[in-house]
Amino acid sequence: MSSAAAATTVSTSSKYSVILPTYNERRNLPVILYLLCTTFEAHSIDYEIVIVDDNSPDGTQDVARKLAGVWGDDRIVLRPRPGKLGLGTAYVHGLESCTGDFVIIMDADFSHHPRHIPEMIRLQTTTGADIVQGTRYSGPSTGAGVYGWNLKRKLVSRGANLLASFVLGPRTTDVTGSFRLYKRPVIHTLMRQCTSKGYVFQMEILVRARAAGYSITECPIVFVDRVYGESKLGGDEIVGYAKGVWNLFVGI
Repeated sequence: MSSAAAATTVSTSSKYSVILPTYNERRNLPVILYLLCTTFEAHSIDYEIVIVDDNSPDGTQDVARKLAGVWGDDRIVLRPRPGKLGLGTAYVHGLESCTGDFVIIMDADFSHHPRHIPEMIRLQTTTGADIVQGTRYSGPSTGAGVYGWNLKRKLVSRGANLLASFVLGPRTTDVTGSFRLYKRPVIHTLMRQCTSKGYVFQMEILVRARAAGYSITECPIVFVDRVYGESKLGGDEIVGYAKGVWNLFVGI
């Protein structure tokens, strides 16, 4: 962690809701929840974590219930679904239970480290931005980066961002990133407009935000490949992403 990140201080009376979609994250969930809860509490930030689990067969929900007993039902809120219904709809489902002034979306696989959240909050507080986008690609000098990916995975990610940036022009360095902070009314409005259900959702909501004139600022983050389990990104998602870029190009 950089010295700048370590020195981040946050003073806010707002409440923050984290939406955490899960599928077979039994081993990662205790770690990510511990880091989230201790990060918020170290900065005296009011929070809740809404876990949207898609009927994981590995016992993720059982772990979530036990952790709610440790941290409190007001802090850990489990909102299960009957099956895998798409990432975009998981956020919609979780948003229904959010009570915070701001909503943070992130992955549960430890690739998004909670240590970046205080800086994201600080940036929003000082700029008044509608959205704070965690970016992996703002350049080494900013402290951003990606670790643990092979060359193929890096090329796919970079290519996806370049394709979306060239075709759609959202004017951000990380269109496909899924670590973001939103004003709750803003994400409510954008989610009602979005039609994507899978990984394209991350791109669509950002493109629609730009089209609607919402302000977006970027926060450099370090992205680390998941600790346990396998990535859910496969060939079908890559094809679907390319189709999604085209659909947004002709539809927005």
